Amino acid sequence: MLDEIKRRMSELCRNRLRLFLTVGGITIGVLSVIIISILGEVGKTTVDKKLTSMGLDSVVVSVNSGQGSGLCENDLYKLTDVEEIRKAIPLMSLVTYSIIRETNSDCMLWGINEDANNVIDLDVLHGRLINKGDVSSNARVCLIDEELARESYSRSNIVGKKISVEINGTMQEYEIIGIVRNGVNVLQSMLGNVIPSFVYIPYTTFQNASAKNSFDQIAVKLHDTNISINDKIETIITAGNNDRTAVSVENLLGQKDALSSILDIVTIILTFIAGISLLVSGLSIMTVMMVAVSERTREIGIKKSIGASKGDILTEFLIESALITLLGSAIGIALGILIGIIGCVIMDIEIMINIKLVLGVFIFTLFTGLTFGVYPAYRASKLKPVEALRL
Repeated sequence: MLDEIKRRMSELCRNRLRLFLTVGGITIGVLSVIIISILGEVGKTTVDKKLTSMGLDSVVVSVNSGQGSGLCENDLYKLTDVEEIRKAIPLMSLVTYSIIRETNSDCMLWGINEDANNVIDLDVLHGRLINKGDVSSNARVCLIDEELARESYSRSNIVGKKISVEINGTMQEYEIIGIVRNGVNVLQSMLGNVIPSFVYIPYTTFQNASAKNSFDQIAVKLHDTNISINDKIETIITAGNNDRTAVSVENLLGQKDALSSILDIVTIILTFIAGISLLVSGLSIMTVMMVAVSERTREIGIKKSIGASKGDILTEFLIESALITLLGSAIGIALGILIGIIGCVIMDIEIMINIKLVLGVFIFTLFTGLTFGVYPAYRASKLKPVEALRL
């Protein structure tokens, strides 16, 4: 078998330019599919991590209250005691604007506590996070995101500077104790001013500034995101409080999964479009093999006249078709993986290669090459010795 493969390879190398162009077409087709698949996997994983860092794998609890009765510390403690819940934090929010060094910016003001980093991934670039002392003392301190810092001072480290935020019609001044980065920064970079900057202050400070005794929401992080305890949370929040006419328990994981599904669909569509090039490559294989049959008609006649069967001729041309396909596939897969790895290393992104998809592309390409090589091989095997020698 090995000797036969060597002979078929020798036949293919008779016209090296034609072989190079045909293999090159298959290589480009496979390369495009592999690169798109890697981009899809990397993009999905990166977006998934960013959404998680924004807290989109958590459950958010809020109430429609009567007589101004919102969520309180007691609700927070009751949820913290639930065994399925890993962490529960208070949340207050306000869309407003801020001023740093005479730079006005729209911002989203958040009231959080010292455990916020366990629910929302806050990557500290400079300074520190809000601690328990800041919360208990109603400290006038804050965290801001990197984009807001760069917008005002053209650098990220502005720890110790002051920021003024409008709350209830009054400008409140806070000391910046930390610069953070989270998933929102990616959206800000992509969408510019569409996404406001984020400012975080102790929720107790937020309550004082806004004259509230309660907070807007409770964000809950579960030990297992695959379980649903919405009804259990609703029962705990409404128990013993008739003012609460409706409780909203929203599992943000569903929104995250929906976005992931959209990314999957986009990746499949792009891969399908790239896969069309493989069919075009299959047509080029058929064309090349048809030309090869025409060029070697007398040779086929001689082989048949000395005893070669139809199966022998059919096998010869199918092996050549398979060799062309294997060469193009191997080179395309190797280049695709190499380019993907280099790109991920340069961009400092986790390397994600779907081995099953790579094997699928390899098998599909081989199948395509053999399918389009069948007709030329069959035509060669059907040639009659006398007619072949006459041509």
